[in-house]
Amino acid sequence: MELSPFYDKKVECLCCSKAFPTTKIRSKLVKVESTDTDFCPTYSESSVPALYYNVFVCEHCGFSFTEDFSRYFAPGTKEQILEQISAKWVKRSYHHERSLSQALDTYKLALVCGTIKKEKFVTLAGIALRIAWIYRKLQNESQEQRFLKMARDQYIESYSTEDYASTQMSDTRVIYMIAELSRRIGDLDMATRYYSKIIESQRIGGEAKLVEMAKEQWQLVREEREKARASAEAV
Repeated sequence: MELSPFYDKKVECLCCSKAFPTTKIRSKLVKVESTDTDFCPTYSESSVPALYYNVFVCEHCGFSFTEDFSRYFAPGTKEQILEQISAKWVKRSYHHERSLSQALDTYKLALVCGTIKKEKFVTLAGIALRIAWIYRKLQNESQEQRFLKMARDQYIESYSTEDYASTQMSDTRVIYMIAELSRRIGDLDMATRYYSKIIESQRIGGEAKLVEMAKEQWQLVREEREKARASAEAV
């Protein structure tokens, strides 16, 4: 019998503490064909898009979260969630195979919940980035740009407060994300500044793959600037 890529997992809601089932993906059955320069995955045709299943949505109170959320709630934030989310929640479950638009719904719910809860900037950046990726798949460029900018701004906050310190994100990766997302939204000054930080950091031993990617993208930014200068002079 062929192994299903899906399996059920019981999750306890961080907010209301009730248990609910969620659908997870067997990671060994996920096949990524390629990734964009901001790490957006393209899955092979036979693969299940694991990206769609990162968010847990509590069917009881509507609180939505990822594995990156902390268990801690700042004073008053639970009450705000109950008032702004739970009081308006129409009971529904995302415990099934998710479409692209359902995945988008879950990430937007998680972004709202994470913002009210005052989650780490690095966590909110990751959610906004994934919303941008889904809009890229939907070929909705204006919304993709909106959420790329949001993610970039949250990564800047994360970098300045160093709230990524206890996460899987390294200095180099946060800096790279600021640079690459800045390039994608057309902020070439910011992109240049942050790519340069990575290229300079290689002297003290950065992450080799990211340093190489930064060099390639920095070259792209130079070419884009030259094009912009040439077209300005032609006017």
